Amino acid sequence: MSLEPRDLTDDLIRFRHELHQEPEVGLDLPRTQQKVLRELDGLPLEISTGTDTTSVTAVLRGRGAPAGPDRPVVLLRADMDALPVQERSGVAFSSRVDGAMHACGHDLHTAMLTGAARLLADRVEQLPGDVVLMFQPGEEGYDGASVMLREGVLEAAGRTADAAYAMHVFSGLAPHGQLLTKPGVMMSASDGLEVVVHGSGGHGSAPHHAKDPVTTAAEMVTALQVMVTRQLDMFDPAVVTVGLLQAGTKRNVIPDTARFEATIRTFSDENRNHLQVAIPRLLQGIAAAHGLEAEVHYRTEYPRTVTDLTETERAERVIAALLGEERMTRLATPVSGSEDFSHVLDRVPGTFIGLGALTPGADPAAAAFNHSPLAVFDDGVLTDGAALYAELATTRLAALHAEATPTDTADALATA
Repeated sequence: MSLEPRDLTDDLIRFRHELHQEPEVGLDLPRTQQKVLRELDGLPLEISTGTDTTSVTAVLRGRGAPAGPDRPVVLLRADMDALPVQERSGVAFSSRVDGAMHACGHDLHTAMLTGAARLLADRVEQLPGDVVLMFQPGEEGYDGASVMLREGVLEAAGRTADAAYAMHVFSGLAPHGQLLTKPGVMMSASDGLEVVVHGSGGHGSAPHHAKDPVTTAAEMVTALQVMVTRQLDMFDPAVVTVGLLQAGTKRNVIPDTARFEATIRTFSDENRNHLQVAIPRLLQGIAAAHGLEAEVHYRTEYPRTVTDLTETERAERVIAALLGEERMTRLATPVSGSEDFSHVLDRVPGTFIGLGALTPGADPAAAAFNHSPLAVFDDGVLTDGAALYAELATTRLAALHAEATPTDTADALATA
């Protein structure tokens, strides 16, 4: 009797709760890695772990096609890291680690991919190719995908993967169980800005005897917003958000320095390239106008997440056949979040799928969203997520094998 996704429900919930209670942040996730290895133990997998990060790469060799250098390969990815957030969700399995929380749902991704591994292992005799399971640390600002790419995850099966898929749960935005797709630009590029304004401190009652970096930094923050509205096409948007602003120790003391940091999100290479030049020029100019100096560090991070049209349409057909057309929504506009899976999609055609995981019946517009200490993700999506991961790999391998296998007619013509 073949293994059914519903057979995994209890194990997936148990495993997800274990991960949620012991979150780890960044590239070094030793306890999470050990939990994943335990869940994969006993499956017919070739498993390797990272050297520069605690990643897990597992290769399942399908036995439904002969060995050879051209066997099809499909990659499935789940990120495993948590966030430096103090949990206040109130769930019974809340984080036991002070200052860390799976506030973005990566615990669900990890559990779903281990479930997919079991489903695919049960089909190993029929699979006409190989599946690479990519368990990735460090998605939240550490670019763990690039580390795994350097370590060869795309070639783990012996040749570069033909297609790649990833999913991401949302605690808001979409109704429970709804799948979100979008061909083309699905998520923004993400860059970081760090600025230190150097002035000369003094007494707050006599600012003319000092060079005040606070007012200059404040002018810079405002000017960044004006620049976006005046230098960029309103139909090609960008977001510049200053999330950190620090200066001074006391209200009547003018400090020597002020600093701020911002996140920059763009949806086109044109805007991204423009802002890399325009922002430092603007900030240096403001500093110079006030007789101050500024250190401006513009750091490029994740590129846009661009999905392949053909692979997205394939995924949509799989979703419709597996879960029903009513469960799928194609997004009209991109999401302003960013993803390091974008690096994988830059090298391999594939797609990225959103999954609504808020509590059934809850209002997506009112629910606490990803990264909130109040975010709640429902266990009810785990089984469908595991089933979808497995079906994406199964159907894509079958299609790739069919494309590479001559038909009887072609064989006849070739030997005539």
